[in-house]
Amino acid sequence: MKTGFIGLGNMAKAMIGGMLGNQIVAPADIIGNAKSRATKEAVRSAYGIEIMDSNAAVAEASDVLVLAVKPQYMQEVIEEIRDHVPSDTLIISIAAGKTIKWIENAFAKTIKLVRCMPNTPALVGEGCTGVCVNDRVSQEEIYYSLKLMESFGKAHLVPEHLMNAVGAVSGSSPAYVFMFIEAMADAAVAAGMPRKQAYEFAAQAVYGSAKLVLESGDHPAYLKDMVCSPGGTTIQGVRVLEERGMRGAVMDALLATVEQSDKL
Repeated sequence: MKTGFIGLGNMAKAMIGGMLGNQIVAPADIIGNAKSRATKEAVRSAYGIEIMDSNAAVAEASDVLVLAVKPQYMQEVIEEIRDHVPSDTLIISIAAGKTIKWIENAFAKTIKLVRCMPNTPALVGEGCTGVCVNDRVSQEEIYYSLKLMESFGKAHLVPEHLMNAVGAVSGSSPAYVFMFIEAMADAAVAAGMPRKQAYEFAAQAVYGSAKLVLESGDHPAYLKDMVCSPGGTTIQGVRVLEERGMRGAVMDALLATVEQSDKL
């Protein structure tokens, strides 16, 4: 069974790396194409997959076809390939904001469609992907799609009306976490710590805290309270963050991404 990728950017590479690393698909069974010759050669060299000379060729040869292109290019790509996609091909889209209905209308024919929202931590095998499907996708195909997504992290089947929320809390939020890490490291540098060490301390603190939430099953508020000793240092930092409206700012930022997704 051939799995094809149209677009070979960071998310496609994360998916390919996870699929190969978990031996779900062999290199000989993955094909792909991208606009940039340099990108195609780099992916061929890194993963040993077959590079095709056109998107149409990838579409014709794929049993599972991953559309790994940015939302603004989806219309152009679909118009290029829709007459070359066999009727039984399982199509997987990772384009933010492009609904199942929008994609079905763009293809202008009956298709089997899986819509996914992965995130950049997939690059290190720690992604979290939301998945929804149209009514032509079988249970076996749903299982296989989830298996592909779980090769580079966690994956959850969600109703489509929650996909923009998935994009906010999972897809966009790594950018905000990186900003938080950078800000904490800046403060440590201001307090005298070397820059490289500051980033390591800040990043590990975020990584360990997230792991504690996932593995303990405890509410984040409970875990926060564990760190805040009476009359201690941490509660003073919490007080400052509350005064500056940290929670409201984070909520507003995520809701702004939901609103923008609706416009894509």
